Amino acid sequence: MASKQSTFAAVISIFFFWGFMAASNGIFIPFCKDHFQLTQFQSQLIDSTFYGGYFIGSLLLFIYTYFSKKDFVIEHGYPKSFSIGLIISAFGALCMIPSLHLGSYPLILTSFFLIALGFSLQQTAANPFVVLLGEQRTGAHRLSLAGGINSVGTTIGPLIVAYFLFGSIAGSAQPVELKSVDTLYIGLIVLFLTLAFILRSIKVEEQTQTSEQSFSFAALKYPQLLLGMVAIFVYVGVEVTIQSHMGALLNTPEYGSIPKELLFPFISLYWGSLMIGRWTGSAEALTDKVKLKKALLIALPFLAFALVYGVNAIKAQSIPEINLNTLFIPYLGFVALMVAVAYFTIENSAKMLLAFSLAATACMVGGLMTTGNLSVMFFMSGGLWCSVMWPCIFSQAIKNLGSYTSQASAFLIMMILGGAVIPPFQGWLADATTIKMSYIVTPFCFAYLTFYGWKMMGIKSEDGNAKVVGH
Repeated sequence: MASKQSTFAAVISIFFFWGFMAASNGIFIPFCKDHFQLTQFQSQLIDSTFYGGYFIGSLLLFIYTYFSKKDFVIEHGYPKSFSIGLIISAFGALCMIPSLHLGSYPLILTSFFLIALGFSLQQTAANPFVVLLGEQRTGAHRLSLAGGINSVGTTIGPLIVAYFLFGSIAGSAQPVELKSVDTLYIGLIVLFLTLAFILRSIKVEEQTQTSEQSFSFAALKYPQLLLGMVAIFVYVGVEVTIQSHMGALLNTPEYGSIPKELLFPFISLYWGSLMIGRWTGSAEALTDKVKLKKALLIALPFLAFALVYGVNAIKAQSIPEINLNTLFIPYLGFVALMVAVAYFTIENSAKMLLAFSLAATACMVGGLMTTGNLSVMFFMSGGLWCSVMWPCIFSQAIKNLGSYTSQASAFLIMMILGGAVIPPFQGWLADATTIKMSYIVTPFCFAYLTFYGWKMMGIKSEDGNAKVVGH
C-alpha cells in the first residue's frame, strides 16, 4: 500500500502536467500551422478542442449528477476517479502518435480533446483529494504547493516541447523528426499510466458525502455567480489567447520575424509570469506576521523571476541568435509594477481584481499602440496580471452562496470553455485584419474583468472582505 506521502507526490505531479500541456500549446500551435499549412483561425482549433474538452468533461459530470442524483467522484472515490481520468488522457496521448504520422489534423485535434477530457475529471477530483491526504488544517498548504508545481509546468513545458520538436534548438530551423515527437508522447503515456496504477492501488479513508439537495439551477439567481461565470469565461479565454497568437505575432517583420524554433523564451516568460504573480499572491498565506508578509511579497516574485530567467539561460546558452537580456531585463519593470499594485490590494480580492484588470487593460492598449520589443513586453505582461485572477474571481463568485456553493463551483468550472472560444475568435479576426490588430480582443476582455471587480467591491462577505488565496 502506498504511503500518503508518495500518493501526494503522485497527485501533485499531475498538476505539473496540466500546466505543461496548457503552456506547450503555444509551441505546438505554430508547429502545426506550418506543418499542415493552416490559417491562423484553423491553428487556434487546438485551443478550442483542448479547452472544449474541459467543458464537455464538466458538462458530462453535471449531466450524470443531475439525472442519477449521485456525484461521480464521491461515488467512485477520489483515487479511482483520478486514475480513470489519467487512463483517458493516456489514451489521448496514444492517439496522438498515429495522428501525426498520418498527417491528419482532425485526428490531432481529437487527441487533444481526449487528453483534456481526462484532465477535466482529474481536476474535478484534485482539490478535495489533496486536502484528504493529510491533516485538515494543513490542506490549504498542500493545495498551494500543488498550484506552485502547476506553475513550474507552465514555465518549463514550452522548453521541453521545443526540445522534442526542434532537437537541440541550435539556432537555425531544423526539420522536425516525428520520432522525437513520438518519444515525447510515449513518455507521457508511461507517466500517466504509472500514476494511474499508483493511485488505483492505494487505500485512502474517505468520508461519505451525500447531499439532501438535488442539483438545480437555483444558484444562478445570484448576480455575483452569474457575472462571475462570464468573468471566468473571459479570464481563461484572454489568458490563453495572448500566448496562443504570440508565435504568429513574433513571426511578423514588425516584431523581428522570429521563427517558431526560437519562440521558447517568449512562451516560457509569459507562463513564467503567471508563476511570478502567483508566488506574489501566496505571500499572504505563508505567515501571520505583517512585516514578514510584506517582505515575502516583494522577495518572492523576484525569486520566481530569477528561476524563469535561469531555466531559459541554460537552454539558450548555445544559441547566439537569442539575447535573453533584451527581453528579460526590461521586463523587470513590469514585475516591479505588478508587485507595487499587489502590495496595496492583496488583502481584498475584489480590489485586487479591479486593480489588476485596470493595469492589464492599459498594458494591452500599450501593446497595440507601440512596436517592437516594448509592444511584446506589454502583451507579455498579461501573464502577470492574469496570475491571481482565478482565485479573485472564484472567491467573489461564490461569496455568500451558502448551500449553493458546490453547485456554483461546478458552473464556474464549466466556464473554462472560454479557452476554446476566444482564441479561435481572435484567429478569425487575425485572418480578416492583421495579427497585431487581432489583439484588440484583449483590452475588451480585461475591461469586462475591471467591471466585475468594480461590481464586487460592493458585495461584502459574512466575515468581511475575502482574502486572495492561491490557485
